[in-house]
Amino acid sequence: LNGHNTSSGEVYDSTALTAAHRFLPFGTQIEVTNIDNGKSIIVKVNDRGPFSNVYTLDLSSAAFAQIGQLSSGNMNVFYRILN
Repeated sequence: LNGHNTSSGEVYDSTALTAAHRFLPFGTQIEVTNIDNGKSIIVKVNDRGPFSNVYTLDLSSAAFAQIGQLSSGNMNVFYRILN
């Protein structure tokens, strides 16, 4: 939720290009590509999660919207660590 602290201590901002990941270090830059349409975005890991064995990443609303349809709720992605 906007205004709440993430696990890294940053304030969550749904308009920022960020993501949650279970174990990648905070500050890690990753390129996330929507497998269905080929669109990519670079995000920074600043939170922990998702806490599900089904999902790997939890993108901010802004990041998700740039590569997929928010109404879909989820998408198949490939991600690669940049740093």
